[in-house]
Amino acid sequence: MELPLVVGVDGSAPSLAAVDWAADEAARHGLPLRLVHASLWERYEGYGEGEEEGVPPGSGKRSSEQASAERIVASAAERARRRDARTDAGVRTGVDAAVKVSADIVPDDAVSALLEAGDTAFALVTGFRGRGGLKGLLLGSVSLAVAARANCPVVVVRGDRAGLAGAHGRILLGAGEPDTGGEAVWWAFREAEVRGCVLDVVRAWRSPVLQAPSDAAAREREEQALVLLEEVLREARAAHPDVRLRPVTVEGPAHKVLVDRSAAADLVIVGARRRTGRVGLQLGRTGHTLLHHARCPVAVVPQRV
Repeated sequence: MELPLVVGVDGSAPSLAAVDWAADEAARHGLPLRLVHASLWERYEGYGEGEEEGVPPGSGKRSSEQASAERIVASAAERARRRDARTDAGVRTGVDAAVKVSADIVPDDAVSALLEAGDTAFALVTGFRGRGGLKGLLLGSVSLAVAARANCPVVVVRGDRAGLAGAHGRILLGAGEPDTGGEAVWWAFREAEVRGCVLDVVRAWRSPVLQAPSDAAAREREEQALVLLEEVLREARAAHPDVRLRPVTVEGPAHKVLVDRSAAADLVIVGARRRTGRVGLQLGRTGHTLLHHARCPVAVVPQRV
């Protein structure tokens, strides 16, 4: 059975932008789209109408929360069905003609609900900040926790108008180590192939401390970066020969290099180590920085170590 693309919805503006992005993505890949809204009102069902703990009888609080949850998912589902997706020919077609849209209200907190949904998802999509986020925050706690813990790829929808609209015609991949970034490479090639766009692959390298970039040691570092880049791309390039590939090595911190280049990309993709048995957030500095500062949507693809 085909895994769905899952998007978290809470009625906020960033959440609705995530619905739009996810609807387009589901149309590109021919995937079903599942909308998930986390709501805890169902946990009080056993208390009776308006009689949950700490709530006066007859207050109607539970009914209003239920109505709000149902309104959020219904509105998001209708938005997804009406969303137009651009085809390669530039013709707009209704997503509802190609994408099956479903919606669920899950009685759990947002992070737990999305992580569980991600266990049987093609990918998870979230907005960069939720309804409860404080103004001025660059990234919401739910988006960060999901991106750093999910077992499937997570896309946090953020960035400027051009990046959200896919106007650049290019995807940016931050090439990691061969043994920890392989899944991200395959995901990037598949995404570039489906979109018919250029795939820019960047391997960052650093000059030796206290030595000028022109020194022999710096040249050796750059050559090592080239060798690693070729190794990382070899299998995926052979499997996707039609993808227009632009590999490059760049001197500098990877997180800064990728943030700068994200301004000319429609999606930036990085890998993230997932160590079995380890609890807490598992997200490197590069992924963390991109989630906060990228100018386009960010995909974090987990790699089991």
